[in-house]
Amino acid sequence: MQKAMIATISLAVSAFSLYTAIFGRFTAILQRGIFLGMIMVLALLMKPAKENAPKWTRVIDYIGVVATIICTIYMVNTFHSYADRIGIVNNTDTILGLAIIIILLELCRRVVGIPLTVVCLCFLGYAFYGNIVPGYFGHMGYSINRIVSMMYLTTNGIYGSAMSAAATFVAIFIVFGAFLEKTGGSKAFIDFTTAIVGNRRGGPAKVAVLASALTGTISGSAVANVTTTGTFTIPLMKKIGYRAKIAGAVEAVASSGGAILPPVMGSAAFVMSEMTGIPYSQIALASTIPAIIYYFAIYFVVDFEAAKHKIGQLGAKDIPEFKSTIKQSLMFFIPLGTLLFSLIVLKLTIIKSAMYAITSIIIASFFTEKNKITPKVAFEILVDAAKKMVLVTIACASAGIVVGVVTLTGLGLKLSGTLLLLGKSSLLLTLVICMFGAIVISMGLPATPGYIVFSVLAAPALIKLGVPALAAHLFIFYYACFAPMTPPVAISSYAAAGISGSNPIETALQAFRYVIPAFIIPYFFIYAPEIMAQGPVLSILLAALTGIIGVFAISAANVGWLIDKLKWYERTFMVLVGLMLIIPEVITDVLGVSSLAVFILIKRYARNK
Repeated sequence: MQKAMIATISLAVSAFSLYTAIFGRFTAILQRGIFLGMIMVLALLMKPAKENAPKWTRVIDYIGVVATIICTIYMVNTFHSYADRIGIVNNTDTILGLAIIIILLELCRRVVGIPLTVVCLCFLGYAFYGNIVPGYFGHMGYSINRIVSMMYLTTNGIYGSAMSAAATFVAIFIVFGAFLEKTGGSKAFIDFTTAIVGNRRGGPAKVAVLASALTGTISGSAVANVTTTGTFTIPLMKKIGYRAKIAGAVEAVASSGGAILPPVMGSAAFVMSEMTGIPYSQIALASTIPAIIYYFAIYFVVDFEAAKHKIGQLGAKDIPEFKSTIKQSLMFFIPLGTLLFSLIVLKLTIIKSAMYAITSIIIASFFTEKNKITPKVAFEILVDAAKKMVLVTIACASAGIVVGVVTLTGLGLKLSGTLLLLGKSSLLLTLVICMFGAIVISMGLPATPGYIVFSVLAAPALIKLGVPALAAHLFIFYYACFAPMTPPVAISSYAAAGISGSNPIETALQAFRYVIPAFIIPYFFIYAPEIMAQGPVLSILLAALTGIIGVFAISAANVGWLIDKLKWYERTFMVLVGLMLIIPEVITDVLGVSSLAVFILIKRYARNK
């Protein structure tokens, strides 16, 4: 009975997403409220309060289901009259609003985790008890009626811009990803990359880098990416000689980069577009060069590790035949090509582009021997897609509580004022503080809610300091994406360690070491906008090329290998060379390239001699 209910509601969620994608969205609060209500009901049925709990405890969940339905229906019928009442709140508003907030926080605990739940509770406490907060950050304190009505009956709280993205752009792209995965997309990406780089030294590690990039841009979840591609690549890496902690670390950093890789970039980029008003295509274009540099850095690391430890390639029996693999993989690159063509050439909306991409998958499936999308398969895909929407939707709705409190109390303005004072003396210091803030806030959270929470606090200050809006938001977004690799709460590294059988802390530290070069990249959004594809074409191409060569040098220093083992002073020299090359200035580029060329010649000469 319960399985049938879950399947029915899941199908309704996906059908609602497709219907509004094809025929147009409802009024903002209706679109978000109906969608969130269905997702909350689905989450209550899917996620019990405690695993393996007695059946009678499910009664609480069924009460929650009924309460959620009542609250949603009331909100749908009341939002017009609430505007007519000029914000006057009645008892029913407060009771049902409290109910939906409590249920949402409980679902946040179950689905997203305790960290975000605690953050939401702290912000709600700040809104209510602001009068006892001393000094600059104190305020008069707000009544429960005021707090609840803002969260429940306006688009400034739970149903804010983050929820808007979850109920529209994110939902349709999750459906797109589900179609891609169900028809064998993940396996095709692994086979495709194995056929290309499996016969090179350190083959499985390079497969992990490329396959995780292709899979991660669709899913956007570092942990999901690790568990998808890592179950194949990590054992193969260990098989040919990579140590367990290195195999886990490589998969963790490769999987975590999917959220910053266009064209899809998981879900946070759609939320950024909704929150800032910047077109998604502009965000994706600005992210292209940094993402390429990121993956080149990881690729160089695994190559140098393979050379240093004399690790070979995969055996012939483990590498699929190239021509047949390309043929089988073609259908999965057609929808990605359709998506890019629709976004860039036809300049269609994100939702329309996703619909065309989904249509292309369905059509392409009929020209394959396997993976045809029959009505039964389509049903399974739509049910699976709705289940995958639960995490990001609950996270976005919960993050909306934080955004609502920041708006209500003026906390964002106060924090912006503090950062502005710091920025007048040193913009660099302000950026460093924002970097640490984004990482700490996002530890233990998916990238999307981490980015939402910290961007409403810090982005306005950076913008007032003269940082362009796109650069400010990308700066915060990147560090929110890097948080899953940053100890002590490196969740993607811990997931990879579970597969590789390595020590979780050692794996996390190894992954953090590999990703250190990437921590430099966001600073160049501010100091060198060419890296975001802004400026003359020649300058952009030069920034991309020298950036790749720069991370080549830093990766060599990171591993301690270039042609031969590097001594400590050689590694220091390579770091300096890498930094000179990453900085897009003509003088530093010339010095960096010439220094690297001389160094390589000396190392080759020494080895040959």
